[in-house]
Amino acid sequence: MTAIALTIAGSDSSGGAGIQADLKTFAALDVYGACVITALTAQNTQGVRGIHDVPPDFIRAQIDAVFFDLDVAAVKIGMLSQIASIEAVAQGLAAHRARNIVLDPVMVATSGDRLIAPKAVEALRKNLVPRSLVVTPNLPEAAVLVGASVARNEREMEVQAREILALGGRNVLIKGGHGTGDESVDLLVGEGDVVRLSEKRIATTSLHGTGCTLSSAIAAGLARGLNLKSAAEDAKEYVTAAIAAARNLHIGHGHGPLHHFHATWRES
Repeated sequence: MTAIALTIAGSDSSGGAGIQADLKTFAALDVYGACVITALTAQNTQGVRGIHDVPPDFIRAQIDAVFFDLDVAAVKIGMLSQIASIEAVAQGLAAHRARNIVLDPVMVATSGDRLIAPKAVEALRKNLVPRSLVVTPNLPEAAVLVGASVARNEREMEVQAREILALGGRNVLIKGGHGTGDESVDLLVGEGDVVRLSEKRIATTSLHGTGCTLSSAIAAGLARGLNLKSAAEDAKEYVTAAIAAARNLHIGHGHGPLHHFHATWRES
């Protein structure tokens, strides 16, 4: 049986984040990827030049088309910039009883460009957080979701993760990539013990699409039948290796992409 995962996200014209990063990640992790495009972005490694939102009814049409035909085992949700888009996704996933939903609350690009309308944050909290198996915010995104300052340590990270759980989420993976120190620490917080995921921090500017890649890697693991803890552990390992291998890529003049196919490409 072929494992199938669906990404619902925006398109990155430079190929490093969004739909493109998600599909590369699925393929690298032996999962067939389907996609629903929520927005087109004109961007490169230096920044976002424009965003063209896909009409909500067409977002829903894409969701219906995929679920009517494909046996989707996991769903990753990324960029949703407008309230109507968020509502269309929530309604479509509910109608098809989608399972293993991974919500990456994309709000700001690596370049610093904002990717979501401020009023849409509440719609995200209300419509998609409670529907998700796991929410995967980075430190700034977690702060926005709970209306607080950015967490400065693991204790504050756990507090904010539990505040997101109080919004109706089942699990939260709060990512520490924006933190400091020799380790990059993520915390998986749910009903049981807190799972600490740590890797050595890598000094690099090639971090474009890191959050997209981690959340889609988790979705890939879930689609293959892993439990959430194992999927998160495997995803953390994969992303760390993809960041380290990015030195072998020479893409653009800004924040370069991860090397999604580091395990199979020959070095040039």
